Amino acid sequence: MNSFEMATPCWPPVSRAAPQPDKLQKNNELVLDHVFGYRGFDCRNNLHYLNDGADIIFHTAAAAMVQSLTTGTQSFYLEHTDDILCDVTDLPGTTPCIHVWDAMSKQTLSILRCSHTKGIGYVNFSATGKLLLSVGVEPEHTITVWRWQEGAKVTSKGGHADRIFVVEFRPDSDSQFVSVGIKHIKFWTLAGGSLMYKKGVIGAVEDARMQTMLSVAFGANNLTFTGAINGDVYVWREHFLVRVVAKAHTGPVFTMYTTLRDGLIVTGGKERPTKEGGAVKLWDQEMKRCRAFQLETGQTVECVRSVCRGKGKILVGTKDGEIIEVGEKNAASNILINGHMQGEIWGLAAHPSKDVFISASDDGTIRIWDLADKKLLNKVSLGHAAKCAGYSPDGEMVSIGMRNGEFIILLVNSLKVWGKKRDRSAAIQDVRFSPDNRLLAVGSVENTVDFYDLTLGPALNRIGYCRDIPSFVIQMDFSADSKYIQVSTGAYKRQVHEVPTGKMVMEQTVIDREVLGIWPRNADKADVNCACVSHAGLNVVSGDDFGLVKLFDFPCAEKFAKHKRYFGHSAHVTNIRFSYDDKYVISTGGDDCSVFVWKCL
Repeated sequence: MNSFEMATPCWPPVSRAAPQPDKLQKNNELVLDHVFGYRGFDCRNNLHYLNDGADIIFHTAAAAMVQSLTTGTQSFYLEHTDDILCDVTDLPGTTPCIHVWDAMSKQTLSILRCSHTKGIGYVNFSATGKLLLSVGVEPEHTITVWRWQEGAKVTSKGGHADRIFVVEFRPDSDSQFVSVGIKHIKFWTLAGGSLMYKKGVIGAVEDARMQTMLSVAFGANNLTFTGAINGDVYVWREHFLVRVVAKAHTGPVFTMYTTLRDGLIVTGGKERPTKEGGAVKLWDQEMKRCRAFQLETGQTVECVRSVCRGKGKILVGTKDGEIIEVGEKNAASNILINGHMQGEIWGLAAHPSKDVFISASDDGTIRIWDLADKKLLNKVSLGHAAKCAGYSPDGEMVSIGMRNGEFIILLVNSLKVWGKKRDRSAAIQDVRFSPDNRLLAVGSVENTVDFYDLTLGPALNRIGYCRDIPSFVIQMDFSADSKYIQVSTGAYKRQVHEVPTGKMVMEQTVIDREVLGIWPRNADKADVNCACVSHAGLNVVSGDDFGLVKLFDFPCAEKFAKHKRYFGHSAHVTNIRFSYDDKYVISTGGDDCSVFVWKCL
């Protein structure tokens, strides 16, 4: 089958674009250039200003990012090997561990290997920065105090039988801190090598009862403010409740932030925007007056998971993976980070002639990104989980395959629907335009490949389909003359079919010798999820279940081929592509819901 010049599928599917002889240059290294994503769907209080508001720090997957607000450039701390669940800033985290690192140099200052066997739920520095608090997510929810510079544990104690959400030092103390969680609040004192606590006392405050507390802030005169799951804020003096701010938000108060500089308090919670309310509010020192902010992002923001306050600005992290900066005076919103919402990202395609790519997610959205300017160009919600994407050869159209069996063709410039069809009831795994731009092939979990004639218009008439496919479709590739299509299947077989009759003309084992070396020792075939050959045909990149992106020479027929590996994703890498000119590699994550952009060197 000499007509197959475009791709050599294998398990995993290896995407390979048309060779471009004028770009024959081997890539020797990948460097992480930018990350689109913020972990807001299940984390809180994980967004901070640095350097007097010049930079911000946040995390997603196993990567921590410092982003300049002036240039938009990012730098990275990549020493974690699994999901980062929390972060904290101070003047200058197999076994769960805490990494203390310098935000400017990205150098590790200390690694604290701890007994929080199930993970670390929260960390916080003391007022002087000499001590560090951590709380585990194990059943005892142990609270540990560290002298982090020495790597030494000062003491630890079981925090509570139910989950602790936040544990924070008072901003003027190295010995007093507060923990809150499910139906409890405790006021702690570190005395010598011992931890002692007093439970919060509700007393006779009218209509007050112990709530699940989600957030903490501190005021002058030994005041403590805690945000409750029902939207109230409780005001405490020492460990006694003195007042309840009823319905500070209509939903849970997920996050609070204050400084002793002026005592103003920022709250973030769940609340639909109205003239009087919103998900972010700025309060006076006693939480008696407030100003609500409506976050203008092009869509309704009703759930905020992190807030931080700088010089006249409020930094906001949303549940939907966005980071927004809001002006305190003019209430103007500026989106700093765009990201997919919760849901695995499987669909990925690079534009055939521009520094642009598209991602498609289980969150039901597809997004078009600019590689050069590192920004979101456009997005649209499709209403159902999107599983795959493919550009037309001229880049004017993009097809999206959906989990419900539907596929959609969009006009790239407007993202308006050109046509859509649903002939299958199970997930669409791959969509491919033919090189002559006349046909669209749609492969599904139902062991089918359907052909649609684009020349007949948006009606998308099916003119043929492939027969005798033994398992679900993983990937498809047309021959250069559009007369044949190769189909990689879950049965570890690859087949060649005539187009559009669907008649099978050849069947082979799915493992291709040219990429045999991308599998590590003792790995299952399914451990490698995706691979892509460069346009120059001199490199192949892969993504696996271990969160690794790997760069190989191509072909790599030798078993266990030499390679370079790159960390950042925390779980399985779902898809990977070279940009049209081989200057970038784009990788997508499953559980981390993030898109990583790597520069090729």
